[in-house]
Amino acid sequence: MYTLIDGKAIAAEMRSEIKRGVDGFKAERNREIGLAVVLVGENPASKIYVKNKIKACEEVGIKSYAYYLPENAPQSAVEELVSGLASDDNIDGILVQLPLPAHLDSVKVLSFIPTDKDVDGFSVENIGKLAMGEKCLVACTPNGVMKMLEYYGVELTGKRAVVVGRSNIVGKPMALLLLNANATVTVCHSKTRDLKAECLKAEVLVAAIGKEKFITADMVKEGAVVIDVGMNRDENGKLCGDVDFETVKDKCSYITPVPGGVGPMTITMLMYNTLQSALFRR
Repeated sequence: MYTLIDGKAIAAEMRSEIKRGVDGFKAERNREIGLAVVLVGENPASKIYVKNKIKACEEVGIKSYAYYLPENAPQSAVEELVSGLASDDNIDGILVQLPLPAHLDSVKVLSFIPTDKDVDGFSVENIGKLAMGEKCLVACTPNGVMKMLEYYGVELTGKRAVVVGRSNIVGKPMALLLLNANATVTVCHSKTRDLKAECLKAEVLVAAIGKEKFITADMVKEGAVVIDVGMNRDENGKLCGDVDFETVKDKCSYITPVPGGVGPMTITMLMYNTLQSALFRR
């Protein structure tokens, strides 16, 4: 019998803890913690994400600053905005909502965010520190996965972990976090020769590829912990993950649902990182 990992419940508990931390910071420092969110263009999904982030800020007591630029904003305007936020002492964290419009160089834009305000954990410096096992701001989604595993008491030392997907946002930092937790880690991707064979070795399987119901029961080891990072729509327009939940669940010891699994943790970890950023910058 599998245990369902309840991301909503963990996120709610964490947000209460974060709010206490934010309130304590305000009382001690006599100032608010500020998060700046930059949105360029009219991407509908990005607009929803930004709205949810602003709502989460209100919930935990972080002051949000939202900046909206038109779709055709030039590179120089975006860089100037981010550079200004970088030097603003009222701003503890800066988030540039991705993807940016195609004409913009996102790597260059993100390079204007100081390491200690990089609450997305995407900077070269923060990824480098993560690789070295040093204290840093960690990408929100993979860090949220680690909090979930910790909450449910999943021991990672010596476990064989397989991450399916190698994106800079999830796959790579996820692999580094698991490695830092003493798991033996394999990263699979589109060029992996026998994906099924690799997945079947996994005691902890993390799916982060963006393909609906891609991981099926015949790819999952009996008793595995399965973490589904995917967020897709099925043929009926219903939200689903990268894992075929209904066929896979009975082979698992633990599994995350979609929705209600990893998703709620991502924005919660953004709030966590913003508080950490404020504390780092004392």
